[in-house]
Amino acid sequence: MIMNQNMKRLLIKLSLVFLAFVINVNVAQAQSDGSNAITTAAPFLNINPDSRAAGMADAGVATTPDMNSQFLNPAKYAFIDGEMGVAISFTPWLRKLVDDINMSTATFYYRLDKMQTVSASLRYFSMGTIEFTDGIGTPLFSAKPNEFALDAAYSRVLSDKFSGAVAFRYIRSDLTNGSVEGLQAGNAFAADIGFYFKQPMRVNRNDAEFSAGVNISNIGSKISYDGVNKEYIPTNLKLGAGYQMELDKYNSIAFALDINKLLVPSNQLRPEDADENWVDPNEDKSVPSAIFGSFNDAPGGFEQELQEITFSLGAEYWYNKQFAIRAGYFHEHENQGNRKFASAGFGLKFNMFTLDASYIIPMVQNNPLGNTMRFSLSFDLSDMR
Repeated sequence: MIMNQNMKRLLIKLSLVFLAFVINVNVAQAQSDGSNAITTAAPFLNINPDSRAAGMADAGVATTPDMNSQFLNPAKYAFIDGEMGVAISFTPWLRKLVDDINMSTATFYYRLDKMQTVSASLRYFSMGTIEFTDGIGTPLFSAKPNEFALDAAYSRVLSDKFSGAVAFRYIRSDLTNGSVEGLQAGNAFAADIGFYFKQPMRVNRNDAEFSAGVNISNIGSKISYDGVNKEYIPTNLKLGAGYQMELDKYNSIAFALDINKLLVPSNQLRPEDADENWVDPNEDKSVPSAIFGSFNDAPGGFEQELQEITFSLGAEYWYNKQFAIRAGYFHEHENQGNRKFASAGFGLKFNMFTLDASYIIPMVQNNPLGNTMRFSLSFDLSDMR
């Protein structure tokens, strides 16, 4: 298939728009209604596959360590109780519309000694079969786009209350399955930096703990599908705090709050007198400049910067450390995607494995995970060491 350069660029943009829809971001260039949602390439990197955190509306950067800590804050692995474990998760996507879009993940961690832990994970996002057409609806080709990320992380205890971690990631985003001449899969490399703090305490003669965490993820190269045009990947800042306490011998409760912000440029206003060749001034920014500039580059000023922050509030109740009930609320400003949902979930813990499930109840009917169950299964392999 022969395709001119303009058509190639159009196909890339259409593909990214499709992906943005799949990931539930409203694509806009500062429309008159105020919407100005940020879009990136490879947005699957910001899908949380952990069903425990999903039951608490994706709050998890400062919750107690678990086997899926890789995705929200790998620094938590330094304080995990076990010695070795694996976890698998399955996240269906847009189930009300199609049945072949989903993300599957696998995670592994291993404690080297009392100070050091290593971990690895694989995320695979399948977008099913997609029919690509031209501007007037004429079929061009069908493809099975897919994306995946392969991670490795190192976590270390820095003090009896503080830990840190670094993670490295290879990202591959294949939007056309090689069906278009001149277009290929995009590749990128990225890193995460995370920290975790915990402060044990006593409240009413019961054990309690305050925790805090930060994770900056996907600090890395831009991604290109034609070797010329480059798109930002979703560099992301996640801050959180948590508090858990024992109510008595059998019952405990925990609360978590996360705030989240993309560290990529905001969409800029297109001047009214701009011609068809107008280019967003952020397109040529380096990644470090884009990260630091993301705190003050919104065309709507400080008010819009605040709109780009999302909030997750979650709660978790455990009975006898074997059965958990979870709930949460997620808020995103209407100009930045308008995801607002409640969440619910449960956990069952046995000797060697834990089953977690979550369910999203959308407050606004635009959530690709709305009214869908997702699951995580974790296996404690400590006895095998």
